[in-house]
Parts: sequence; C-alpha cells; structure tokens
Amino acid sequence: MSTPVLFKWRQFLPQIILLNVRWYCRYSLSYRNLEEMMQERGIKVDHSTINRWVLQYAPELDKRIRQHLQPTNNSWRTDETYIKVRGVWKYLYRAVDSAGNTLDFMLSAKRDGKAAARFFGKVLKGQHTQTPRVITVDKNAAYPVAIDTLKADKTLAAETELRQSKYLNNVIEQDHRNTKRIVKPMMGFKSFNTARRTLSGIEAMNMIKKGQVKGIGLGDSVSQAKFIEAIFEVSA
Repeated sequence: MSTPVLFKWRQFLPQIILLNVRWYCRYSLSYRNLEEMMQERGIKVDHSTINRWVLQYAPELDKRIRQHLQPTNNSWRTDETYIKVRGVWKYLYRAVDSAGNTLDFMLSAKRDGKAAARFFGKVLKGQHTQTPRVITVDKNAAYPVAIDTLKADKTLAAETELRQSKYLNNVIEQDHRNTKRIVKPMMGFKSFNTARRTLSGIEAMNMIKKGQVKGIGLGDSVSQAKFIEAIFEVSA
C-alpha cells in the first residue's frame, strides 16, 4: 500500500494519524487522553507527537473540505467569542447562516473595524458562501464601520442590509458552544499560531459534523471518517 506524500517519513500509518486528529478536533479530549486511548489499542504514541500531528494536519483538513461543502444561504449571523492565548484573551470571529451552517471563522488579536472587515472579506471569498442579503450582528460598534468600508470599496453589495440585533443572533451564540466545549480541556494555547491551526481543525470537524459536506448525512460518523481518509488520499 503506497503512502500519500503528505504522510511520508511518518512512523505511524496515515489512518492512525487522521484518527487522532479527527478525535482531538471533534471531541472534548486532551492529548494525554488520546495517548491513553491509543495505548489501550496497543499503539504507543506520545502525546507530544499527537500535538504535532494536529498542528500539521488540522489546517490541511480545513483546506481540503472547502470544495466539498454545500452552498449556504444569504442570511448571515456574525459574532465573536473569546479564546485564551498565553493567558491573554483573543477574538475568534465566526459566522453561520440562518440555518446554522458555518460560513467561516478567523482568529484575531484585535476586535475592531479593521479586524471585522478582514473577516467579512474572508467569508465573501468562500467557495460555499454567497453574497449576503442581510448580515445580523450584535451591538458591537466595529461592525457598521467594517460594513461601510467594504461597501465603499465595492467588496460588499450596496444593498446588503446590516441588522444589529442580539436576539436574532442567538443561532451563532449557540453555535459558539461547540468550539468552547472542545477548547476547554486545552486550558489555553501557548501561541497564536498554535491556536489558529488547532481551531481550523475544530471548525472543519464541526462543519463535517453538521452535515455540510455534500453526500455525507448528518450524524453519519462512519461516512464522515471515510470521507476524511478519501480527501487525504488514504486507502481503507
């Protein structure tokens, strides 16, 4: 059986690597939890090795699922949540559509108009997103500034409505819970880059879990696992 280039020179089979990356990014587990779980299966792997796997392959997972995502609708819900990096709170911008499907995400050191504009620009470039009819946000003053900037340079359509309503944004606030639940055992990140790379895997797994991948049913964990192996060109 040939080994995909991405896994060349790895001591462990690609299937084992992807299993650990998938579990870490989907469930509320620590690296030491996974080390013990692997030992029960007769596989001796250090938790620091699993950490390296996640940092390398989590961003790749996010990158590879993009072209397989189903289109989202044109009603956006946007908000930011807090992520601790080296003891300091950073900001994770997130957006979903009115049905709760993830549009995109972005970790930022700042929470201002420039950061919000950069995030909206990222969402607009998504392969599975469409130009929004309405963008619902909370009362954060940075959002109107960002929308005005994007409309001024014609990145965003002039007719797009900005709606500031905390009540209507419940869907995104509820969606934050999955990310916070998984991040909690990590007890903060040691660097901004570590946080960014790990969060990309968590968000990617969340999109898969929600059933956003074409042809993969909601809650079908077996098909989801096979899909991940397939996009990494790993044979069963």
